[in-house]
Amino acid sequence: MTAPPGPRRWERIGWYAYDFGNSAFSTTVVTVFLGPHLTAVTRAAADARGFVYPLGIPVHAGSFFPYVVALSVLLQVAVLPILGAVADFSGGKKRMLIGFAYAGSLSTMALYFVERDRWLLGGLLFVVANVSFGASIVVYNAYLPELATPAERDAVSSRGWAVGYLGGGLLLALNLWLVAHAASLGLDIDHAVRISLASAGMWWAVATVFPLASLKSRPGTPRPPRSTGYVRIGFTRTWATLAAIGRRRHTLRFLAAYLLYNDGVQTVITLASQFGQEELGLSMTTLATVILMVQFVACLGALLFERVARHIGAKRTVLVGLAGWTASLVFAYAALAGVGGFYVLGAVIALVLGGTQALSRSLYSLMIPAGQEAEYYALYEVSDRGTSWLGPLLFGLTLQLTGSYRLAILSLVAFFLAGAMLLARTDMRLAAIEAGNEPPPRE
Repeated sequence: MTAPPGPRRWERIGWYAYDFGNSAFSTTVVTVFLGPHLTAVTRAAADARGFVYPLGIPVHAGSFFPYVVALSVLLQVAVLPILGAVADFSGGKKRMLIGFAYAGSLSTMALYFVERDRWLLGGLLFVVANVSFGASIVVYNAYLPELATPAERDAVSSRGWAVGYLGGGLLLALNLWLVAHAASLGLDIDHAVRISLASAGMWWAVATVFPLASLKSRPGTPRPPRSTGYVRIGFTRTWATLAAIGRRRHTLRFLAAYLLYNDGVQTVITLASQFGQEELGLSMTTLATVILMVQFVACLGALLFERVARHIGAKRTVLVGLAGWTASLVFAYAALAGVGGFYVLGAVIALVLGGTQALSRSLYSLMIPAGQEAEYYALYEVSDRGTSWLGPLLFGLTLQLTGSYRLAILSLVAFFLAGAMLLARTDMRLAAIEAGNEPPPRE
């Protein structure tokens, strides 16, 4: 008879389960269903010129969802660093994780009611859900240094990403099946899509039960005087953290590298469907199945890259992944043709996607001073979201100037090359020592 798992293992299981659940929001809601659905609802409610008027402001129906996404990102850039500082100072990471998780999941469930003329409701619910999602991820990531030693973090982070891709992929598969078989189930497509949106919120909410039951609350740093308050402390500590990072050149260099190559990653993810549809003439069915395939291959990629990192180190493995991203874009420019080629490209990108994201998170954990995990991961998330317009801007400008989708996709190589050069010059051992942490055995 085997011994029961230790307390830390139970916490890790709860931590993995949260990624399993919240990833459904990214796949089912953000990537596949909400954009087309909310745009259709908005168009149906628009005037003869195709405009709606939130707060009296004329907005083209086709632009409403992108504007809502942009608003939710700007709000995250503004509030996540403050929330991270409050989470560390108050010792309330678990309460904040659960609170934001249920605020996000309930808002996502309520997307079921977005039909007819309820376009504004849909926009408001998405803003609440997406901001809550980002805030919960900050606190979720901040648990990594508490649940794993420096030597364990690559493995734990990679398993978290892998489980997340698995969870998001499973629900997306079920929802794509539901929409494809809506007529035989007595549903119209609109109703099937609304059920799919609500299911992502339910999936997220149910999975949150596991971290609620297993994660522990840990004390924060000393509480402020009664006259000070958490919000003021949040601002004060955020500025202090920014100043501290500015003095740690290796941490700053890593964040700059991550900002660049992750912007490339997010742009490829966002615009790959447009590239496939416009340049290769692929159907929406093909694009949806490629998106689904990416979820499961990325799960394997996260686990595979963790094994590689055991032998050559996490930094070198990320550099291998960035080389894979670069080669994929060169292939897309020079040789990509047809459905088969797009599946091959999707599979290669999925392999490097999971590993790049998982190992970047664990590398960054080495640079965080004890007790400031949520503050630092808030800045990590902001560097993810706050510059996510750079890649699409370069893609759009290249397309506008050349008229070529292939040159536009090739232009994104600049982000991977620049990020790789900065990462190669980052000394992980010195970055860990600057933060007062144990240096990794290898980079």
